[in-house]
Amino acid sequence: MTTDESETRRRRARPRTRRRFLTAAGTAGAVALAGCSAERTGDGAGSDGNDTDDGDGEGDGGDDETPTLTVATYTNFIDAPSVSPGEWLKEEFESRYDAELEWATPDNEVNYYVERAASGAGIDADLYVGLTTEDLVRVDERLDDDLFAEAGEVDGRDAVKEGLRFDPFDRAVPFDTGYVSLVYDSTTAEAPETFDGLLDDEHAGALIAQNPGASSTGRAFLLHTISRFGDGGVASDGDGEAIEGADGDPDYDYLDYWTDLQDNDVRVLGSWDDAYAAWSEGEAPMVVSYSTDQVFADMEDQDLEKHQIRFLNDQAYANPEGMAVFADADEPDLAREFMSFMLEPDVQGQIAQRNVAFPATDGAELPSDYAELAQEPADPVTFTYDELQGSVDAWVEAWERQFAGN
Repeated sequence: MTTDESETRRRRARPRTRRRFLTAAGTAGAVALAGCSAERTGDGAGSDGNDTDDGDGEGDGGDDETPTLTVATYTNFIDAPSVSPGEWLKEEFESRYDAELEWATPDNEVNYYVERAASGAGIDADLYVGLTTEDLVRVDERLDDDLFAEAGEVDGRDAVKEGLRFDPFDRAVPFDTGYVSLVYDSTTAEAPETFDGLLDDEHAGALIAQNPGASSTGRAFLLHTISRFGDGGVASDGDGEAIEGADGDPDYDYLDYWTDLQDNDVRVLGSWDDAYAAWSEGEAPMVVSYSTDQVFADMEDQDLEKHQIRFLNDQAYANPEGMAVFADADEPDLAREFMSFMLEPDVQGQIAQRNVAFPATDGAELPSDYAELAQEPADPVTFTYDELQGSVDAWVEAWERQFAGN
């Protein structure tokens, strides 16, 4: 990014305060991870979370020692209840490079580093894996200085699919993506074809969703409803044609739609884990999850009829994940080598399978049946960085006020 671009972004950034509203607790007990592992929760008590800390408080680096690369990420990326890519990536990276990889999983994820930067504390990691567009928007709105550096020289960047490149300031490099959709048990119910269909009497109490203020999956579904119905006034279908709301009123917006969902007894739980656990226990036939759900179901020899995918209005919300080097990284060159490693075809295939997602690049090495199990929508939907800037917190806060009030 140029100096002028960086300064422009800093001037546009405005600190924002988010209220939090947590809904009902989910089903107790562990649940096997199905769909994208990239479920991240909201703010929590921060800790550095380094899972390989030797406890002496001293760094492992030194001129004559093997360098240590500290990679921060969300917990499920390295320690999901079922499959996750972290352990494989560590072993494979260390086998290819003269370096040690140390994972860090702070409780409140990237917000931990935002808080450290805002307080003037050092950043105790070299790069972050698992950034979303909304993450970058919040980082830039809350900090005057850059938390992340430009990506720079990263082999394989040219192979990243154009539609997944979500950072206009060239910091985050995508490494996978997921599509948020409905997953349903077709042995007990048939999911509707459209958003409006979810409001039918026959689907009363049939849907479990997640709190968008606490869950990235829930936030993606909320954003999809905003894309569909707008945030006030007339929404567009992307081709300039007005979309009428479910009640035929062109002024019908996403808050009206969520009011109707509440009237139809939608159940909103705090996290993806909570929601998927409740769905797995048969508490409702439909859950907001990911269109890769059958990948995991097939791994576990589960009945795929109980793991069907529905793209409402033939759409799903695209949720690409990126990685970026911290501006104050101790090992910036090694961090970029790791980013290049993450984009190698065999590694991309392993990430997709172990994170139950889609690769970010063309040419990833995947099993022949992966494309049959991991379903892509005909019409992916997403918001850009510029569209989310100054809006995403307000949208979530408005949803929280309404949901709490109702």
